[in-house]
Amino acid sequence: MDLRKKIGQLMVFGFKADHPSELSDEIKDLIENHHVGGIILFGRNIGTPEEIQQLTTTLQSTAKNAGHTHPLFICIDQENGVVRRLGEGTTVFPGAMLLGATGNPERAFEIGKASGRELMDLGINWNLSPVVDVNNNPNNPVIDVRSFGEKAEVVAQFGKQLMKGMQASGVITTLKHFPGHGDTTVDSHLALPVIPHELQRLHEVELVPFKEAIENGAETVMSSHVYFPSIEPEENRPATMSRAVMTGLLREELGFEGVITTDCMEMKAIADGIGTARGAVEAIKAGVDLIMISHLPQLQHEAIEAIYQAVQSGEIDEKLIDEAVDRVMKLKESTLDWHDDLKGFLKPEAHQKLAEDVMRSGVTLLEHRKGLLPLKRDHHERILVIYPENSYLTQVEDERFSQNALGELVKELNLGAKVASVSPQPEQSEIDFMNVLASGADVIIVGTLSATRSEGQQRLMQDMLKMNKPIIHFAMRSPYDLGLFPEVDVSVATYEFTTPALRIAVRALFGLEDVKGKLPVTIQNKN
Repeated sequence: MDLRKKIGQLMVFGFKADHPSELSDEIKDLIENHHVGGIILFGRNIGTPEEIQQLTTTLQSTAKNAGHTHPLFICIDQENGVVRRLGEGTTVFPGAMLLGATGNPERAFEIGKASGRELMDLGINWNLSPVVDVNNNPNNPVIDVRSFGEKAEVVAQFGKQLMKGMQASGVITTLKHFPGHGDTTVDSHLALPVIPHELQRLHEVELVPFKEAIENGAETVMSSHVYFPSIEPEENRPATMSRAVMTGLLREELGFEGVITTDCMEMKAIADGIGTARGAVEAIKAGVDLIMISHLPQLQHEAIEAIYQAVQSGEIDEKLIDEAVDRVMKLKESTLDWHDDLKGFLKPEAHQKLAEDVMRSGVTLLEHRKGLLPLKRDHHERILVIYPENSYLTQVEDERFSQNALGELVKELNLGAKVASVSPQPEQSEIDFMNVLASGADVIIVGTLSATRSEGQQRLMQDMLKMNKPIIHFAMRSPYDLGLFPEVDVSVATYEFTTPALRIAVRALFGLEDVKGKLPVTIQNKN
């Protein structure tokens, strides 16, 4: 393999086409003429299951006809819960914190296996999951419910089981975001986070789940664009570009022999600093194997050329490239085949039942005042439902799934319920109108979406509490919202605003479901 083809095998690129089932001209050229070996799919590439199968088949046949010796990695962020890409015709599986709330890591294995089966049936052979960050910082803006919880040992067990479940279905898995993104207050999509802890503390907390999964057969690890001054001597050098982190800590100290991939190199923690193309060079020098550039063809070409020139000039020893290619090819040989025989996709009924069973075990209901539940299904109980609509909070979430159905689900069980939505950051005029509506209600249900970061949602709830009427609070995403409003009569945490999770929680309010979840994080009352 010549140098340019070797570099191509170390690239994982995304693309945008006119139709979800099609390839863009740019990605076709990159596969055919640059031997790019990995593809990442986003919501823009996801249509019906049949269209996904058509897309993945076309990707693989393009690579095969271009002379690739091994199939493409085709990867996706299917963490489930708030970060998912698959939609129509596939199962909505519970995400990490909802799994954590079940208290049973075996459920994570079952969900991983079922989720992995659907991915494989669609021709997607690599999942960028599980997230094994320990969410021990309630103010984390990007991990939060993508984590199984706040305790390292719990995250380690759930992460290991989710990983092993997906592997049982043949999917390559990814531990992310090494060496830990849980204790940050900054989103690396937007800026460079810093975690100042000493190495001993990292070994006691952040690294525990990574060690457990590595010892149990993890195939790939994703780097974090986070600066760890206790490990990396150069100020503001992210872990992705740190040889001390990627080679010294991950390879030499933890003994990881698999494939290391970057997170997307277009994230601002890299792009607004050293730049995407130059960052790719530094990541290879640090010991990373795969460079992920998700969006812009110009940056993809620039990164390939920058790495090629760095090898030509001697800045990168070609031995580093060869070692990375060897690891990549070893993984492809052991896990991938060309999948020429994808059949029509049919979502197994058992997957829906499994997902709902696990959600019942994870949705958390806390009755602070007995006697309010179950709610009545007749018109004599006037229920008002208020919730923020159209909200996605981080760039890794998919806008297609930003709406939620809380109001509709309540109306399914009480036709007379009134439903009102507000913006994610409600203005005072919206709150005033909600006060008018609330004056005629017997029971008020208020849904919040990470209200810890929305003063408007907090003001809205405080006004509702002044009504001196029964209040049911739905924390539809972050459970930390519960600590803002300890005075409510009933608290519900669904950890995600997926329709199945919300439906089970609503039915529990009417006495039609029995939910058993326990909070996997500590809630500090803020009032």
